[in-house]
Amino acid sequence: MSEVSDPYDSWDSISRVNFTRRNGVNVPGIRMVDAAEGLLVLEWIDAKSVRSLLGGGAEGGEESSPEVSSLEDISPDQVQDEPEDILLESCGVRQADDVMSMIGAEIAKMHQADIIHGDLTTSNMLLRGPSSQKNLQLVYMSLHVCSPYTSTLTEDKAVDLYVLERAFSSTHPASEPLFALVLKAYQDKMGREWTAISKRLDDVRLRGRKRSMVG
Repeated sequence: MSEVSDPYDSWDSISRVNFTRRNGVNVPGIRMVDAAEGLLVLEWIDAKSVRSLLGGGAEGGEESSPEVSSLEDISPDQVQDEPEDILLESCGVRQADDVMSMIGAEIAKMHQADIIHGDLTTSNMLLRGPSSQKNLQLVYMSLHVCSPYTSTLTEDKAVDLYVLERAFSSTHPASEPLFALVLKAYQDKMGREWTAISKRLDDVRLRGRKRSMVG
């Protein structure tokens, strides 16, 4: 459930989520709206967060991004004691590489529709069990603060990827090979659009490093 202080924001959030779903992106559906109270009730997703599957620590812990703080995962699953491969198999995948490919393809599908997530972290990605045909779900929490929006700008798509890259590096140790697989799947699906986005992503990284040095 998400609270929206302004009823007009509720309808705006509904419109954006529905637009995302119409473009084939796997996100939770809206189940109830109370505009007077500013409440949205979203579909319950019986799944595990990608963060927990990759051993990123308990939900609610720090997962930083360049501009936005981490959001609480709606899944009740916490990090468990089972080995990573057993957790992955419980969701119908054999290895982390498969999950990375799913993430890259899903983000590409979103960006091809000119939809920007705004807070891509592994806490905001849920992996359903093997019985579901839509395994990976992208989650939008606190829609009044951070919700999907549309943009044709290469810059916005590159920043979306950079937010996720920073989240990987802060939450998942030695994650460069994992994120490289995300980008490979993203590149394969984006096709010719990838060249411009890749160049802009390099620019965004450079600006991020400069900000880090300045403090």
